[in-house]
Amino acid sequence: MVSVSRLRVPRFALPIGWLAGLAVLSSCAVAVAQAPGGDFGPPGSGRGGVGGPGGPEREVLKDFDKDENGRLEGTELDAARAELKNAPQSGRGRGGMRGPGGPGGGPGGRGGGAAKVPGPKVSPKDVTNYPDAALFAQDVVRTVFIDFAVANWEEELELFHNTDVDVPARMTVDGKVYEGVGVHFRGASSYMMVPRGSKRSLNIAVDHTDPKARLYGQNTLNLLNANGDASFMSSLLYAKLAAPHIPVPKANFVEVVVNGESWGVFVNVEQFNKVFLREHWPEFEGEGARWKVMGSPRGTGGLDYRGEEFEPYRQRYEIKTKDREKDWEALVTLSKTLSETPIDQLERALKPMLDIDGALWFLALDVATANSDGYWTRASDYSLYRDPKGVFHIVPHDMNEAFKARHGGPGGAGGPGGPGGRPGGFGPPEVVGPDPDGPPGEPPREGRPGRGMRPRPADPSDAPPPQIAPPPPSAPPPPSAPGAVRGSIVPQDAESGPRRREGAGGLGSAGAASMTELDPLVGMGDLTKPLRSRLLQVPALRERYLANIRALGEEMSWEKIAPVVARLHAAIADRVARDTRKAFTTELFERDTSPEPTGTLRQFFEKRSKYLSGYIPKEMPKNDGGGRPEPTGANSPANTPARDPAEPARRPSGPPASGSN
Repeated sequence: MVSVSRLRVPRFALPIGWLAGLAVLSSCAVAVAQAPGGDFGPPGSGRGGVGGPGGPEREVLKDFDKDENGRLEGTELDAARAELKNAPQSGRGRGGMRGPGGPGGGPGGRGGGAAKVPGPKVSPKDVTNYPDAALFAQDVVRTVFIDFAVANWEEELELFHNTDVDVPARMTVDGKVYEGVGVHFRGASSYMMVPRGSKRSLNIAVDHTDPKARLYGQNTLNLLNANGDASFMSSLLYAKLAAPHIPVPKANFVEVVVNGESWGVFVNVEQFNKVFLREHWPEFEGEGARWKVMGSPRGTGGLDYRGEEFEPYRQRYEIKTKDREKDWEALVTLSKTLSETPIDQLERALKPMLDIDGALWFLALDVATANSDGYWTRASDYSLYRDPKGVFHIVPHDMNEAFKARHGGPGGAGGPGGPGGRPGGFGPPEVVGPDPDGPPGEPPREGRPGRGMRPRPADPSDAPPPQIAPPPPSAPPPPSAPGAVRGSIVPQDAESGPRRREGAGGLGSAGAASMTELDPLVGMGDLTKPLRSRLLQVPALRERYLANIRALGEEMSWEKIAPVVARLHAAIADRVARDTRKAFTTELFERDTSPEPTGTLRQFFEKRSKYLSGYIPKEMPKNDGGGRPEPTGANSPANTPARDPAEPARRPSGPPASGSN
């Protein structure tokens, strides 16, 4: 039996009120207690009790693809549908997230929780076509028409969610019809926390039926619902800031019409695939190894060394290309080099295997934008590319949870998310130490990108290792280091009991310090994220990183960002106003994007830019001689870099030369 008092329940962002949040979490606890063996899956009325992230992706194709063409159609799809209805996946209710009262209830309805009303009817003849504009051009808003053969398409996509089956549809863009595309709901919290009737993120396989089919050169569309981002702009602004420095997925806005009804504005984000590689590293013609570092509130994909066996790495890094032993060996070598090489030898050891300059920009962007899904806090939701010359490159992935002064939601002792910040996302669990009343293990993680989540295999030990020693290869690490604003560790001692995360929520909680003053040297004692805690121990690399931080501070000035926000607002404001399926109210959208001093984005950029532009480290961890960081309160001049007021030369917009740092 699961102990409700010790149950690790994800904290949902509930602007509708603290009491509603308590009610939902209480119902979740009761449901889990009734079904202790179930995996977490999107809540619903089906089997599996309370939802959450679903189980492993269910393989359906192999049982029903009789003609072996890699997809289900006609009677194959009918048979698979009947089977799934009769035997739904363990831990997965039917109907996505359905709070009390059915569709539209529960925490997913951040715009007020009421059932959504249908959007306006739209046909291809009603819209403007842009056949000469690039797919990700930000000066146009295309309309993507999706027509399913069934009227209850939401239920159809829910039924096949977290399986290897795409639902066939017809897509029309700029007057051109694409027959036989494949569609599925994608995402983790952006699916799990959104009720039926509200927009959920979509993945469209343009080449589902025709392997040669492309939409302006792309074979995949990622249409995101901007979960946790009432401005709809986070991904676009992040991409704009990152593009001059590192390869980053492009993003723009589209309007989506399903079966003739407008479902409003979606964020169209570029896929990390061979098309992306060819653009940024044309000399390699798309070859090389790609990994997706799986998203999780307690992600452990921080490139820390976990022994020589591949399995702990396979659990954390999902390879998206041919599974080759040499690529896993290279990943293990990179992790071991980052974790164990003495600091005074680290830069030289990494040069042949890591694009150091790109990594420093990635780390700077991650913290400068206060990305709450970032490496600095969750060690997840980013991508890895190993080019044919053996050099690893770090690529941003999830960019929709940045630029928030506070990451709200009910958190810690402070209760619900406080006013003034945009509602937060899928917060981390409370208890970090071992749970004496339940089996060891970790919260679920996202599985195959876009198809849901699967539980991470339990590690033998659930106790975090000491911060001053490397973690055992199979042990789950503490989620963050002392000094982190969100998700920091309260040190354990004889009186304080088990380690706990500080609240990630509202004003008054332990972790509620403003993200506008998030320290660029956060997490320097966290050995589970050696790309930060050890790379930045190298004085010359730390100088370059801090120069990047100050450069971003200048680039993030409101004077430079305001025209971009105004242009993006003008492009979608009318569409947002008539969008009946959005998760937030129009008032929240206008508040976030307002040019007035009360505007949420304006407040963030003004404060964050000022803080970063003038940042001087107050203290740095010392080295223990073995290359391991040891937190200290001393402000050692030897370890504190002098501020360089000169802005560094920016990296060219093109890709770095292979093997360069």
